[in-house]
Amino acid sequence: MTPASKESPTPERPAVGRRAVLGAAAAAAAAAPALLGRTAAAAAPARKGPRALPGGGDLGPNVLVFDPSTPGIQAKLDEVFDKQEKAQFDTGRYALLFRPGTYHGLNAQLGFYTSIAGLGLSPDDTTINGDVTVDAGWFNGNATQNFWRSAENLALVPVNGTNRWAVAQAAPFRRMHVRGGLNLAPAGDGWASGGYLADSRIDGTVEPRSQQQWYSRDSAVGGWSNGVWNMVFSGVEGAPAQTFPNPPYTVLDTTPLSREKPFLYLDGDAYRVFLPELRTNARGVTWGNGTPRGTSLPLSQFYVAKPGDSAATLNQALTQGLHLLLTPGIYHLDEPINVSAANTVVLGLGYATLIPDNGVTALKTADVDGIRLAGFLIDAGPVNSRTLLEIGPDGASADHAGNPTTVQDVFLRIGGAGPGKATTSIVVNSRHTLVDHTWVWRADHGDGVGWDTNRADYGIRVNGDDVLATGLFVEHFNKYDVQWYGQRGRTVFLQNEKAYDAPDQAAVQDGDVKGYAAYKVADSVTSHEAWGLGSYCFYNVDPGIVQHHGFAAPNAPGVTFHGLLVVSLGGKGQFERVINDTGAPTSGSSTVPSTVVAYP
Repeated sequence: MTPASKESPTPERPAVGRRAVLGAAAAAAAAAPALLGRTAAAAAPARKGPRALPGGGDLGPNVLVFDPSTPGIQAKLDEVFDKQEKAQFDTGRYALLFRPGTYHGLNAQLGFYTSIAGLGLSPDDTTINGDVTVDAGWFNGNATQNFWRSAENLALVPVNGTNRWAVAQAAPFRRMHVRGGLNLAPAGDGWASGGYLADSRIDGTVEPRSQQQWYSRDSAVGGWSNGVWNMVFSGVEGAPAQTFPNPPYTVLDTTPLSREKPFLYLDGDAYRVFLPELRTNARGVTWGNGTPRGTSLPLSQFYVAKPGDSAATLNQALTQGLHLLLTPGIYHLDEPINVSAANTVVLGLGYATLIPDNGVTALKTADVDGIRLAGFLIDAGPVNSRTLLEIGPDGASADHAGNPTTVQDVFLRIGGAGPGKATTSIVVNSRHTLVDHTWVWRADHGDGVGWDTNRADYGIRVNGDDVLATGLFVEHFNKYDVQWYGQRGRTVFLQNEKAYDAPDQAAVQDGDVKGYAAYKVADSVTSHEAWGLGSYCFYNVDPGIVQHHGFAAPNAPGVTFHGLLVVSLGGKGQFERVINDTGAPTSGSSTVPSTVVAYP
């Protein structure tokens, strides 16, 4: 976010023929779940202990499902928006789901903790002749706090030809087809600080306008009009040419590895969860020729969790062989959720939120193949947690190259909604893990905010080898934001701000080095590559604080960086260098990036 973020603002359903293409694979998966590495709950042997939990069931009161014939859709959309427009740290959580078909004259304005999605296999199965809008009227035209909302799996025909999606962090635009243009800035071109686009087709031009940074992956665009600080593209058809730093475009022709996020869809009237396949050197959307490639699971193989379910209940469901579908709401945990079986899916709807109450880790995974974590928020509790999310145990070493764990749209927050503490937010131990879009945020505003009040020393620590991160947003940690110890790690896009509230230079002194780097590759690493990394400082308590550099890495032949920048926001703190001892210092009160095109 920019410095201003510190301020508070006073028909008929289409035939299912195309989806039937998936039928054989889906039926096989349902009939032989062992192929997916799980055992169906119905096949579990009888045993003593708690009564078996059921799979499937109702999605709960905060999942609103619409059909083209549903009366009063716009009124219901407006009702949810009225509740959520300004509800930055409230407890409301909503998922707005649209059955396949065509809808007319809708404007779905999205507020906090609101997700909108189609229930087809392709975005084109569910068409809204209208808009899905994010704007910033609630914050006087400033979009830098438009967090925690999402749009997925819909086709839009915008009323005026261009859809407005003025967002900041944790607001993915996934698997969307806009039959027109896309504007990433608020009305009046106020500040915006996003953002993430994936597996989407924008027929017209994407206009960032005032949007400061953006990452687009495996998509297709009709054009791209400008850039402010850091625009990164991988696997995007129609992306602009590589021109960093002017314009600030960092462009990879393909994404090294990707696997799209699991999603809920309807097969007739039955819910299923689609699991897209792994792609290497990916480019363009997964759904362009109709049915996407992958497998699916019936809802009967999921425990449909409701707010109030305990960690013990969620773990019992996992032990039974069920996957987890977390419906919208708050889940308080007194022990970790332990995901131990290969190919387990944990999918959240409507920003379902996990809160560890007593200093535990919210979720841990075993060192097994193919776990998929997606679509939920972890909110640190008032008792310090050593970690909030652990991917694999300490010392994990198994090879998962053919079927990695994926972490997608999983967001972490320390403070803001109340006091929270965590020493390290995410630890990645398992090899080949794919982290695809996360915002890890030590809050700089809200309740329970202060240098020691919401203490959080480290954002992400990567210990595992061969880990790929596509779309890292990591901000405001007391020490290092990203630490990388694994070999052959890769990152495509980083957006970072150093902690605003450091009291003085001594508080951020890293031994003999002024300030903790935003992104540090350990001295033991001999192979690492990263593209499109940006770090900003806004030391508003002590504007005299100096960061020696934004990025730190060993001088080794296999360690390379492309498209780096540091920015001093309004002169509140300064950077002396960009990476190690390379790069020009930032300049006084001028909010102008200092850049390094390639390192070494």
